[in-house]
Amino acid sequence: MTAISEKQRQALMTELQGLKRFCVSLTGNHADAEDLLQLTVERILDKGMPSDAHVAKWSFRVCRNIWLDELRSREVRYRYAQGEIAVNSETPTSSAPSERMLELERVEKLMHALPEEQRLALVLVAVEGRSYAEVADILDIPIGTVMSRVARARRALVEKSS
Repeated sequence: MTAISEKQRQALMTELQGLKRFCVSLTGNHADAEDLLQLTVERILDKGMPSDAHVAKWSFRVCRNIWLDELRSREVRYRYAQGEIAVNSETPTSSAPSERMLELERVEKLMHALPEEQRLALVLVAVEGRSYAEVADILDIPIGTVMSRVARARRALVEKSS
């Protein structure tokens, strides 16, 4: 692997908003998402990437791998600590949330109720606008599996929202 080129650096900057949304979908809260985004960008800048790598695919895959490592680490810490895990819950600061905010919160809850593999595939396809082939490459799974996960996620969202 080589250091990141200026062209790759610019492409990475273009991908940051989508990558941030992906981080939120993985972590479920904005604080962890910010940390994950920072770790992802640091890792890419420190370790570099192959000169022929597609920046978006590479960055999403690095992000996912860092998050999986974090989940494994948390599981180990939890097993050895044998204590309660403090759950972060974000509450809106506004005393009267708007209808749109309430709807967004409802959608967010529905999305996080999905199994992680379905949620990731759905976010990459429906929110990020990635093709099934790109998502298959990012998640390192067959394209048919992506299609199946997205279909099951959409069906679950429709069932839960009615």
